[in-house]
Amino acid sequence: MPIAADLLAIMPFPDIDPIAFSIGPLAIHWYGLAYVAGILLGWAYARRLAANESLWPGNVSPISRTQLDDFIVWAALGVVLGGRLGYIFFYDLPAVLRSPIRALEIWNGGMSFHGGLTGTTIAMILFARRNAIPIWSLFDIVATVVPFGLFFGRIANFINGELWGRLTDVPWAVVFPTGGPFARHPSQLYEAGLEGIVLLLVLAALVYGMRALKSPGFITGVFVCGYALSRIFVEFFREPDAQLGYLLGTNWLTMGMVLSSPMILLGLWAMLRARRQAALQL
Repeated sequence: MPIAADLLAIMPFPDIDPIAFSIGPLAIHWYGLAYVAGILLGWAYARRLAANESLWPGNVSPISRTQLDDFIVWAALGVVLGGRLGYIFFYDLPAVLRSPIRALEIWNGGMSFHGGLTGTTIAMILFARRNAIPIWSLFDIVATVVPFGLFFGRIANFINGELWGRLTDVPWAVVFPTGGPFARHPSQLYEAGLEGIVLLLVLAALVYGMRALKSPGFITGVFVCGYALSRIFVEFFREPDAQLGYLLGTNWLTMGMVLSSPMILLGLWAMLRARRQAALQL
């Protein structure tokens, strides 16, 4: 049986131009559209959640639609600035120190989810304090809608032929233009399915089926823990960043695993805290 490294294309890569369309000299990339789609769909869903007062503690929504409209700018800045800075510090710092201009070259590596999460968390804390909004409820709203952005972002990664998976001989393997003449796991699609679709459905079931938003912080904990478990699982199929490689042994520890592991404990703590607080109010 031939080893995976000897296999050529099992399934041809759908050669989609990373540029969706152009307006004169301005090129609109699928990656940028993915961010826009994720933010707009998340915003629309968040407005629907905020308007349904029966979902919230005391049947009173913690945030108005007008406040959500204002927050979208804060969230966008947190995602973009945090995501880019996170990538630089977690994955590309030596190269940026050698050539600082590289920090502005988003096409060289792109964004980090963990950095974007940190940036958005800071934006949420500042916005909540400024507008007297319960911080855990704001966390819950954002956590519920983040899977939209994760789904579209991973689809854009697939279209761009980046962040591809490890060598494999599974029937659905793909040969990516930038990954050599070898069949690889389409790990971007695995992440889109787990971090996007599955996590979105789980959170929606908890929100509408179990009224989990009435326990502020519980949805946040489920999201953080669910994302971490999904990311760690997919890391076993995803090729690590070339400049980092495996951090421990062969085909083992990756930076994605290292950054995601503490999130499991953080998510469990948030869920336990939310349940404890809800019990005290009974």
